[in-house]
Amino acid sequence: MKNSFPLKQELKEYIVETSLTDKSKIKDDTLIFDAGLLDSMGLLFLIEFLNEKYGIEVEDDELNPKNFESINSIVAFVQSKKEIA
Repeated sequence: MKNSFPLKQELKEYIVETSLTDKSKIKDDTLIFDAGLLDSMGLLFLIEFLNEKYGIEVEDDELNPKNFESINSIVAFVQSKKEIA
């Protein structure tokens, strides 16, 4: 899963759909929670999305805000989980 472009696009589309935000307002480094795009419930739905789409299991100790603060950080987290698996 070296090419992160499809993952980035899918994450952006997911966040646009769930937050009803204009796609142009979400950059790869936009701070998702600071910008109000997702809240704690939105994070739970995002984790479920990652599980269904990519088979990613998020452990309690991985619920670190740094893993989910932006598209870039989510992509890095998913890629690290895929490398371990």
